Amino acid sequence: MAKGNKLRLFTDKLFGGLKMSWPAVIIFAVASAVVTSVFLIVPVFSKTSFIQMGTTFEAWILLAVIIIVNCEKALEAALKTFVFFLISQPLIYLFQVPFYDGGFEIFRYYPYWLIWTLLTFPMALVGWFLRKRNWISLFVLLPVIAALAVMGTVYAKETAFRFPHHLIAAVFCFGQIWLYLYAFFKDFKKHIAGLAVTAAAIVLTLLFSAPLYFYVGAALPDTPALSENAAINFDDSAYTAEQFLSSENYVSIRGSKFGSSVMTVTDGDEKYEYYVEFKYADGEDRVEISKLIR
Repeated sequence: MAKGNKLRLFTDKLFGGLKMSWPAVIIFAVASAVVTSVFLIVPVFSKTSFIQMGTTFEAWILLAVIIIVNCEKALEAALKTFVFFLISQPLIYLFQVPFYDGGFEIFRYYPYWLIWTLLTFPMALVGWFLRKRNWISLFVLLPVIAALAVMGTVYAKETAFRFPHHLIAAVFCFGQIWLYLYAFFKDFKKHIAGLAVTAAAIVLTLLFSAPLYFYVGAALPDTPALSENAAINFDDSAYTAEQFLSSENYVSIRGSKFGSSVMTVTDGDEKYEYYVEFKYADGEDRVEISKLIR
């Protein structure tokens, strides 16, 4: 069997060929909550894209679409999607209670997800029309495509800034766009429309999203006590001294790129130079400052 046919069989099964009974919805909800809780609790995931499942929407969009398009009727889709989120979201918080310093206080974050849980009912009612795989289906899908493109672009910017941070999340968002266009539409015109919305969302996000910065700080090595009037400058405009604590010779720095620069500290007639290296390593922004001897 051709590779393309195997992929088509898989997508047809995933988006319309599953038996989405009530027991299946409940099991799906509990399993999703368990997986998400593991990502949030186990330290190895704390600096990876997987933790995003507990804070953002991209993974839940896919799970919701799977439920919606495997229901025979729109009302059924709305009810089962609503119940899926009504079960999974509070369970995520409940599973974290033993590992959270404040115990049940973690539920103070739940109202945000409760609002989205309530909104899943009308969204699933409309989303059910994806099953039709026609132009109406495309118009239903376009806001989802736009949202995924925005999130994917934000993640991609972060990846470019702090590689490979959020790389998996960026690929996952854009992968979903491709998956939905492939799975629900065979018409080339619908593919073009979906890709046009994706491109527009990417461009607008790049144009209007805020620039990325990192903030780091360190004490100046081998330096006499400086006065509060000490001036700090870099030979690269990408870096700025945000704050200087003269009592500790501690400088806080904002940067717009990772790399290195020469930092000059002028205090009256005295001048000190340092080699400063900025890097992203092990999931953290870091700075290393060493005295520059010419």
